[in-house]
Amino acid sequence: MADASQIRPGEITLSLPEAYDAGIYFIGRIRTPFKTRDDCPKNSAQSSAVGEVELEPRYALGLKDLEYYSHIHLLYWMHEARRDLAQQVPAHLGHPRGTFALRSPVRPNPIALATVELVKIDGATLVVRHIDCVDGTPLVDIKPYFASVDSFPHARRP
Repeated sequence: MADASQIRPGEITLSLPEAYDAGIYFIGRIRTPFKTRDDCPKNSAQSSAVGEVELEPRYALGLKDLEYYSHIHLLYWMHEARRDLAQQVPAHLGHPRGTFALRSPVRPNPIALATVELVKIDGATLVVRHIDCVDGTPLVDIKPYFASVDSFPHARRP
């Protein structure tokens, strides 16, 4: 469990299950210019940073034809995030909001989704632009971005 002294007024913690339901394989690491969470942009849309996705060599064959796409989704594990908040008080809001109504890294399963521009592929290394995570972040998956199904221009948000 994370440090209780880091709880903001209005935040509510939860008890996590004692056992995991599933396992995952980290398929690589993301190399970025950001050494700490405070260095990171809030999201990939606010970042112009270039980084490298270093895929484990055993997964390199899975990159076949990825170069046809200008953008890709990276799913990664935010390994430095606490996992025990049901409600959070984002600094930019100043009032509580449910964890699942936020894009915060703090969540029971700290999986992030970033859409990045694929600059080039060099063997098992992808060079990407618009990266927003801490250097060394574990990679969970890569998926191509399809504008036809991944974009909802009329989606609403508060």
